[in-house]
Amino acid sequence: MSERVFLLPDLGEGLTEAEIVQWRVAVGDIVTVDQTVVEVETAKAVVDVPCPYAGRVVALHGAEGEARPVGQPLITVAEPVADGAGAGATEPAGHAVYREEERAGSGNVLIGYGTGHGGSRRRRRSRLAPAAHAPGATAPAAGAAHAGPVSRPAASPAPVLAAPVPDTAPAVPALVISPIVRRLAREHGVDLSTLRGSGPGGVVRRADVEAAAGALADAARAGTAGSAARLAVVPDLPAASPAQPAGQVGLAQDVVIPLTGIRKAIADKLSRSRREIPEVTIWVDADATALLETRAAINAAHPDRPVSILALLARICLSGLRRYPQLNARVDTEGQRIIQSAGVHLGIAAQTDRGLVVPVLRDADRLTTAELAAELAATTAAARAGELPPARLTGGSFTLNNYGVFGVDGSTPIINHPEAALLGVGRIVDKPWVVDGQLAVRKVTQLSLTFDHRVCDGGVAGGFLRHVADCVEQPALLIAAV
Repeated sequence: MSERVFLLPDLGEGLTEAEIVQWRVAVGDIVTVDQTVVEVETAKAVVDVPCPYAGRVVALHGAEGEARPVGQPLITVAEPVADGAGAGATEPAGHAVYREEERAGSGNVLIGYGTGHGGSRRRRRSRLAPAAHAPGATAPAAGAAHAGPVSRPAASPAPVLAAPVPDTAPAVPALVISPIVRRLAREHGVDLSTLRGSGPGGVVRRADVEAAAGALADAARAGTAGSAARLAVVPDLPAASPAQPAGQVGLAQDVVIPLTGIRKAIADKLSRSRREIPEVTIWVDADATALLETRAAINAAHPDRPVSILALLARICLSGLRRYPQLNARVDTEGQRIIQSAGVHLGIAAQTDRGLVVPVLRDADRLTTAELAAELAATTAAARAGELPPARLTGGSFTLNNYGVFGVDGSTPIINHPEAALLGVGRIVDKPWVVDGQLAVRKVTQLSLTFDHRVCDGGVAGGFLRHVADCVEQPALLIAAV
């Protein structure tokens, strides 16, 4: 058999590496063209990677949790031998299909979009399939650690996982759909193969993993967990002290969290923002009573197309950026110029289980309020599920951050580099407010604008924030601004 090495493809958007989250195949498995072989996490999303070759898996380059650079070997596949290729050569049953797919080829591998054929999930072969079609090959389940001994080489920059020894009773893999669930299990040391999912068809849900993680933590505190709790920890001991004896519990321990993946991307981007951007934050309190009443009236008239407060705030921001385009910009430090974007690519800060992400709504200024509300709901849901491709998480020109959902009134947020401004919205609460000379209880929120002082001065920034506050207090002004 001739071997073909599939390299980790170009991830785009300046991404240079990806962390292996979970292998979907094992050494000895038969794969088809465009079958998903590995799930990886970039600094922007968790995505599946399909293989453009068909044949038998010879080697997996890299272990789960390891970061692989773009362009480095990811998986080696041995192509089936054609009939009569050598004396006594035979072709295992079913290889004609793989050969035909290989002749058809595959398009360019693009993470999150497949390789041009589509439907790779439908063609994915079960890793529990009998090995009759692949003599000498085994197909261990995800919980292969419980299926029998595994031979592994010593650690190296690019380890190759050896084929496991066949077992007559392989473990059944856990049914897990969400990459967030798999990551949560890995972070808390929960073996998914030991869980019985509470979801439809036995699918393991986040609540199942959290319950198992809580049980592990309780067992560890009781001194009975032993080696079951596999959190990466460093003993809280002096540098010259010997290592803590294996199995010893009860000592204070520091939890070590590797700065990788999206956490590293957040750290790098925010650090760069603070180094490069001379930012200023201004804020104002606004009476949002009329805004809430406007939303209630819209939703009463169109119950099938509800509009959120965030959508109305986004509409107000778009109105302000039409009047003050200086804030819809970025600074090109190499070219020594300020570039104002032709369209408003609105970023929405969203907190997810993987960290803070900012999905982007392209050309948001071209959307109606109803379209804006629908797009916001779909985009934030996809971001929290980790389903957005990397292209949807870059290229913003202005960011809206609703930190009021955390129950706080104000903030001085860091600008999402390389953008020039960010509007923050605090919680809406009852406060005493003067209306027509009389004291009343109103729904009040705090609005803050953080802006790059290189693109504008206080007059522009103050004018934008005042326009936003006026529209929050009198939504009818939006009609006059169109």
